[in-house]
Amino acid sequence: MTIMVDTQRALTGGVDTHADVHVAAVIDPEGALLGVEFFATDLAGYKLLSSWMCAFGEIGLVGVEGTGSYGAGLARHLHRVGLVVVEVDRPNRQERARQGKSDALDAIEAARAALSGRAFGVAKTRDGNVEAIRALMVARRSARESRTKAINQIRQLVYTAPDELRERFVGLPSWRIAEGVAILRVHADADPVRMATKSALGTLGRRAVALGEEGKRLDALIARLVDKVAPELVELVGLGPDTAALLLIAAGDNPSRLRSEATWAKLCGVAPLEASSGKVTRHRLNRGGDRQANHALWRIVMTRMACHAPTKAYVARRTAEGKSKREIMRILKRYVAREVYHYLPRD
Repeated sequence: MTIMVDTQRALTGGVDTHADVHVAAVIDPEGALLGVEFFATDLAGYKLLSSWMCAFGEIGLVGVEGTGSYGAGLARHLHRVGLVVVEVDRPNRQERARQGKSDALDAIEAARAALSGRAFGVAKTRDGNVEAIRALMVARRSARESRTKAINQIRQLVYTAPDELRERFVGLPSWRIAEGVAILRVHADADPVRMATKSALGTLGRRAVALGEEGKRLDALIARLVDKVAPELVELVGLGPDTAALLLIAAGDNPSRLRSEATWAKLCGVAPLEASSGKVTRHRLNRGGDRQANHALWRIVMTRMACHAPTKAYVARRTAEGKSKREIMRILKRYVAREVYHYLPRD
């Protein structure tokens, strides 16, 4: 499937990523297919893939599906060898309806999406401190959710426990219950329900305590990295290390890929989308973007509305103008996105 091309003309690559095999395609500036090939998903395969693409001529862009999952390693390699990687969200549905579905077709569509400009977001490099923060945040979120689940199970067991156990722990704060049941001693007991309940509570309590300690260790690591990457960001009102980490993860290790403050706002899902038609001019809520970053902005706004005097005054003024609380929060999230953008690290 290989043909000779003019090496002075920039070509475009596309990759459909999978767990075991990546499928790559190369097209010319008019969108004509030059070649399709399959490669292993290891470092040797990445090197073969980039060499194969470059053998056709100068590669201007490479559209890659799944740069945040199966394609993360490949995107890092392509960035290291000097190729520009753009993220392709999903295949063109119209083309899939017309031509069917195959990995080769998906790779070709990824290349055409990059060539046409339909896919234009430069992929994260995932090779620095922000990627380290993301990995720690995954473990931190898991520890938090697992601890909450264990504490909820402890509470339910306490409610149905024999009377002496129930009276001992009902009404205590969650952390006190977890610590209390963690040190329960189980002895041979004539009552099998009491003995089994103590065993279950002790197991869940020790699990919750261990997860709490694990979370504290991860919090310290995250705070240290956030302070290293963007020390001025955590000094803003309403931002702690956890919230700042979510925003840094959305920006990535190469925040220069964000062309402007408006691009950042759209990435966070706080830039209204135009929904005009005919004589009607209006905008609608943007429900896209990075939802974790959007949640981080919501956290900041909620904190400022509670304890930040300028924000409280702004809310009072806009409320007097007839704005609802939800509308005011949307406006504030947009303002906060603009403020945060100027404190993101620069390459």
